[in-house]
Amino acid sequence: MRNYFNYFTEIEERFQRRRGSLLMLSTLDWALIETWREAGVPLEAVLRGIDSAFDKYDERTRRAAGRMRKVNGLAWCAQSVIEATEQAMEASIGTAPADSAEAESGFEPARVARYLEENARTLEDAKLPAPADAITAEVAQRLKALAAGLQVDSAVSLEELDRTLTVLEEKIFAALLTAADECELTSLREQAGRELAPYRGKMQAVQIKQVQQQFLQKKLLEARGLPRLSLFYMSLG
Repeated sequence: MRNYFNYFTEIEERFQRRRGSLLMLSTLDWALIETWREAGVPLEAVLRGIDSAFDKYDERTRRAAGRMRKVNGLAWCAQSVIEATEQAMEASIGTAPADSAEAESGFEPARVARYLEENARTLEDAKLPAPADAITAEVAQRLKALAAGLQVDSAVSLEELDRTLTVLEEKIFAALLTAADECELTSLREQAGRELAPYRGKMQAVQIKQVQQQFLQKKLLEARGLPRLSLFYMSLG
């Protein structure tokens, strides 16, 4: 859970700073960051990979007298992030583990409970076809139970809680896929394919599949006004 609060925002800020101009991250970019976070890629490795990619880009730009095309997506840095992650893993062999007792500022039990309750209400208010309606109602009740548990036991592991929220979100996603129109799913997959096309050479096949899945999930939830359940999104409100 270390750096959980600012994992996304620090990556966005580093990418924008190195690019040299403001560029809002796309849905594809956010999906890629989620795959890094879920895979346990350290924030420091991602930032180092972004710096490495832009260092090489800046050098090529100088040699080409400024005629290089502008970088327009975070996926352009994907290969460098993989390399930085591998280097970090090699460097960590034999080192002492980080202190796991570090305080998680911003994730106080009462605040987390309110977040869970707010998401439960949003799910209850959603108008969805079967079987998604029954699944979201079930998940809403589960979120309320988790919130009540936090009021009783404030020593709940945030990592364990977030794993539970991820499972609940996957249940919602599976129900949305079942209920979604074939044309909508085809259109979203084609959109993901188009946006990924320029970066396929810089990403591994497994990573491409993960990003496509995250892209589809994010778009389906957004279209129906449903919340993301991970504790990270509590920090965006």
